[in-house]
Amino acid sequence: MNTPTHVSTSPAFGLIIIGDEILSGKRTDKHLPKVIELLAARGLSLAWARCIGDERARITAALRDAFHSPDVVFSCGGIGATPDDHTRQCAAAALGVELALHPRARDLIEQRMRDLAVEQGQAFDPNRPDNVHRYNMGVFPSGARIIENPYNRIPGFSCDGPGGGTVHFVPGFPVMAWPMIEAVLDEQYLDCQRQGAWMERSVVVLGAMEAALTPLMERIEQAHPVKVFSLPSVDHPEFGRHIELGVKGEPIAVSAAFAQLLEGLHDHGAQLGPELVR
Repeated sequence: MNTPTHVSTSPAFGLIIIGDEILSGKRTDKHLPKVIELLAARGLSLAWARCIGDERARITAALRDAFHSPDVVFSCGGIGATPDDHTRQCAAAALGVELALHPRARDLIEQRMRDLAVEQGQAFDPNRPDNVHRYNMGVFPSGARIIENPYNRIPGFSCDGPGGGTVHFVPGFPVMAWPMIEAVLDEQYLDCQRQGAWMERSVVVLGAMEAALTPLMERIEQAHPVKVFSLPSVDHPEFGRHIELGVKGEPIAVSAAFAQLLEGLHDHGAQLGPELVR
């Protein structure tokens, strides 16, 4: 039997989370579970994630890796204009390009400032020092494209890398970042979404050891275009030591693979608990 070829037209998705406050514990990251949720709702999944502090050398290195990959990457945080915001500068350094005030970003930022002036009952003064400084939030790497921000108009940006992938930069604030990520997914990656065409089926295998089940897992992946996963636990309050063993992929392939998985577990004499479908 020939080994099935796992063909996917979907890019791999990555996530970079930037900020000392996450690594120090001052704030709890919310982006990772939310991005996983946003992707899953579209039949997609996250391939990798990195969390980096506010250190230019590390941020630049991580972005250089992302730009030289074929992946679609979301980068959250550090795109403001305070001294601890380095992401815009690091993106330019990683790409080897200059920074420049994006014309559309300038317009959006100015409109935001005009709105604030109206709210505060003041005349808009573009030359006021704090307003002049705000334009720095629109200084992006040359060639960047705008990501609209429905919360307060201050945009994010996207840059293409030499590896064929793209990094999309959004603020660290969830109220801004998450709608922007959703818009990017639905405007730019609609053709690779697979709502309703992706599923997981698994079963709890009680008292099992992964090493004993590895040959079965390998046979399943060789015979079907699915991914096999194994999630061991040693102290579950209900099941004790167990493994959640399952398959994920296209529904038809999952059904056939899961049937073979159950048959193999029965032949192995495994004690099975509940089955799960996601």
